[in-house]
Amino acid sequence: MQDYFAKLAEQFLEAVPDFIVAFFILVLSFYFAGLLSRLLTRMLVRQNAVASVSHLLSQILKWAIISLGVIAALQRFFNVTAFLTGLGIIGFTVGFALQNIMQNFVSGVILLVQRPFRAGDNVSIAGFDGTVLEIGLRTTEIKTFDGRIIFLPNADVLSQPIVNYTRANHRRVDLPISVSYDAEPETVRSVILDEIKNIPGYISQPDPLVLFHTFGNSSIDLNVFFWVDTSISSHVAAKDVALTRIKQAFGKRKIEFPHPIQIIRIQESGQNKRKGK
Repeated sequence: MQDYFAKLAEQFLEAVPDFIVAFFILVLSFYFAGLLSRLLTRMLVRQNAVASVSHLLSQILKWAIISLGVIAALQRFFNVTAFLTGLGIIGFTVGFALQNIMQNFVSGVILLVQRPFRAGDNVSIAGFDGTVLEIGLRTTEIKTFDGRIIFLPNADVLSQPIVNYTRANHRRVDLPISVSYDAEPETVRSVILDEIKNIPGYISQPDPLVLFHTFGNSSIDLNVFFWVDTSISSHVAAKDVALTRIKQAFGKRKIEFPHPIQIIRIQESGQNKRKGK
C-alpha cells in the first residue's frame, strides 16, 4: 500500500509541470479570447453593424479561441488526435447538411466586414432597386422603391453585381428628346444647355452634352447628358426638373415636338371607277 501511494505521488510530481503549462495555456487562451472579441466588437461598431450580429460574431471568435486553448491544454496529458478526428467527421457531416445556411452565414460575415453597402443606402441588387433596411447573418433586407420588402440570401447578394447609388455623389442624367424637322439644331442645343444650368444640383464638370444622333420618321432625335450632385438633388428629381424646364423653354421659343405622321393612300378598284363613269 505504501508503495502504491509513493508511486502515485511520484506520478503526480511528474505531472506538475504539465498541469502548470496547461493552466497557463488556459489563462492565455481566455485572455486573448476576451481581447480579440472586444477588438472585433469595436471594429464592427465602427462599421455600424447590427448590435446582435456584432455580439454573435465576437462570441463565436471568443469561444473558438477558448476551444483551441482547451485542446492545447489537454494535449499535455493525452493524445487528442482521435478526439479531433471524430469532431472533424461530425463537423463535416453537419456542415454538408447545413451547407446553404453556412454559405449564407459566411457571406453575411464578409458583407459586414467589407461593407459594400450600409443600412440606409440606396442600392440595386439582383434586379431589385431599393433601400437597405438590415444586413443579417443569413439575409439582407431591402425595401424596394415601390414599397415591397425583399429578403435576399447573403450568398446571392455577394455573388451578384452590387450598385450603390448612395455612394455615387455625382450621377449622369440621360434625357432622350425628339424635335421636329422645322427646329434649328443649334437653337435647340443652346436652349437646352441654358435650361439645365438652372437645375438644382447641376455641376458643370464633366461638361454637359447635347448630341443629335438620328433622323427619325417625323423627328430629329437627340440625347442630353449632364451631371448632378446627388447630395443636393436625386437623379430622378433632376430628370423631372430638366424635362419640365426644357418643355417650357421650347414653348416660349416656338420649338415644336414632333407629331406622328401617317400617310394613308386609298386606291379605288377598277369596278368602282367604271361605276363612277
